[in-house]
Amino acid sequence: MTKVDRRILKSQDAIKKALLELMTEKTFEEVTIKDISEKANVNRGTIYLHYIDKYDLLDKIIEEHIFNLRELCHSASDMSFQEGNYVWFEYFAENHLFFTTMLNTKSAAFFRSQFLDLVVQEYKVEVEVTEGKNQGLSEEIILQFFGAAVVGAVEWWFRNGMSIPPRVMAEQTGLLLDRNF
Repeated sequence: MTKVDRRILKSQDAIKKALLELMTEKTFEEVTIKDISEKANVNRGTIYLHYIDKYDLLDKIIEEHIFNLRELCHSASDMSFQEGNYVWFEYFAENHLFFTTMLNTKSAAFFRSQFLDLVVQEYKVEVEVTEGKNQGLSEEIILQFFGAAVVGAVEWWFRNGMSIPPRVMAEQTGLLLDRNF
């Protein structure tokens, strides 16, 4: 990577972090490009060089994390839920500002919806309703039930300041999933 590329990445990271920090202080609707530029210590033109507007910026941040979570799912596809959850909860902890903001603010419904869709899609391959303990049950109900449970547990974890270590969250949620899929 060239020096220019590193500066661009550094500016983009500062802009993304500034938006997330501002969203912990006020609603997304109240945040302005001027607020973001001041917090990120970049000029407004730099923001517009990379993003159409604040909505595009937020969409790009969400897309990046959804993509990363999907990649983590695929890399953990041969693991048990418990083992795979270690990977997720470590990622959650490393990116706590994003997840805390997205799961604890009223303006984050869009992310929650995408996160739930991702969880449901990834668990779909695990649901067996033609035989075994889930025989005869609706696949959609099972997916929505466990998807909402996982998203709810992650939201609860962030609302409570991640007071339980990521490894314990991963172990316990993974055991619950392993028991039921």
